[in-house]
Amino acid sequence: MTNPFESTDEQYLVLTNHENQHSLWPDFADIPSGWTTAFGPDERQACLDFVERNWTDITPRSLLREEKP
Repeated sequence: MTNPFESTDEQYLVLTNHENQHSLWPDFADIPSGWTTAFGPDERQACLDFVERNWTDITPRSLLREEKP
């Protein structure tokens, strides 16, 4: 069985949560509670490119707020 998160034949979404964390998600799967679509559906590589361009700091949003004086 092929891993649906690694298939180049599937369409994907990029999901984000309240912490601005990003996740690559197969388009056919239900979106988990607490996550919203930020990009897609599109090919896997397009979604990976979106993540690379838009998630440049993996620090959770709540920690970023704590660091600011």
